[in-house]
Amino acid sequence: MNPRNNMRPINLIISSLAVTATLLGATPGKTAQLLATGKEPVRIVCMGDSITGVYYHTGGLRAYPEMVGIALKKLYPRTQVTVRNAGISGDTTHGALARLDRDVLAHKPHLVTVMFGMNDMVRTPLAEFQKNLKEICARCRQAGAEILLCTQNSVIANEARPGNKLAEFTQVIRNVGKEESLGVADCYARYETVRAGNALEWALLHSDEIHPNMDGHKVFASVIVQAISGKEVSLSDVGPPEPALRHTLALLKAGKPVKVLAMPPYDQLVAPALTRFYPDAKITVTAWPTEGQTLAQLEAAAKKVRSMAMDLVLIAVPASATADDPEEFHKHYSWIMNWSLSFGPQQWDVVVLPPSTARPELTTGESRHEDLATRLIGAQDLHMIARAKGDKTALPELLTAWLTKHLQQAVK
Repeated sequence: MNPRNNMRPINLIISSLAVTATLLGATPGKTAQLLATGKEPVRIVCMGDSITGVYYHTGGLRAYPEMVGIALKKLYPRTQVTVRNAGISGDTTHGALARLDRDVLAHKPHLVTVMFGMNDMVRTPLAEFQKNLKEICARCRQAGAEILLCTQNSVIANEARPGNKLAEFTQVIRNVGKEESLGVADCYARYETVRAGNALEWALLHSDEIHPNMDGHKVFASVIVQAISGKEVSLSDVGPPEPALRHTLALLKAGKPVKVLAMPPYDQLVAPALTRFYPDAKITVTAWPTEGQTLAQLEAAAKKVRSMAMDLVLIAVPASATADDPEEFHKHYSWIMNWSLSFGPQQWDVVVLPPSTARPELTTGESRHEDLATRLIGAQDLHMIARAKGDKTALPELLTAWLTKHLQQAVK
């Protein structure tokens, strides 16, 4: 399978599914009216587990709640919108009930989105899950908040969370929405529509077997915002958050040492590039060897990164580390990035370089998995140092130009 012939930009995937029904039940009318009039600030809280929270799957800086905020600002630029992320890894509807007052109702939301099921399906009986959902909804209503139930994504086959069981829990969410006259943003249905059209495109919405990457979270956000507003919005132009090197820049500006882990040839290039801008900087570089390494071996090595307490990680997987098919490449390449990020909110910077900028001899941007690697880096919501096809700029100058651009942006 040739990934270049089977991949479509994520905005085309989303727009092609615009006709798919994503809202079951009632629209959150009061919230929609407040957004449209812009007469007062609108407060939204998104409650869920690790699929909602900010973790490595989406680059460690934001997830679909933050994308919902961006999308709503696009649609209602004159309305002040606050979207609070109340997602916690490992949480279930039991945990949600225990922290509902503190994490949700204390913020006096106009709207609460509720996305649970992925952990409940391995810990909570189906009937109890239904009961808990109804109690969450009742307590939110008593506090004056509207509720939008959200189904989660479908998952890549795994023993812990079989697809048929997830489908059962998903149907319970839909049933609760119908019984309680609530809107249901059916993200699961949207994912399954993608899978029916192109299984590879569906797989590429995932960072691992269970968790979506940022491309997947943009799908979530588009479904949720359409459920809230009745309007479509594109997030295809939303790139990774700026500045690109927030942690590293803070250390450099404070005159503190910076520890870098870098794959070749950037283990030799990064210190001279940084000291060009900060001549007195103390840069310590640890090399991450790639010579002769397979993708699986690089993934195994990446498991040590979180314990290394680095400030900046530069991933430059060479074109020689390839795979037999796009699915295998996706799995290993995503986990190299996943393990290189902190588990939760980003504690250090990670920048990724596709194969064309991983080795000097690749000056045309041509490699077997170049397009797929570029797609996966963007889907992880990470910054990349890439070159246009045909660009023969030497790698030291390429790195310096990239740093110049982002350092200038950080000063503005």
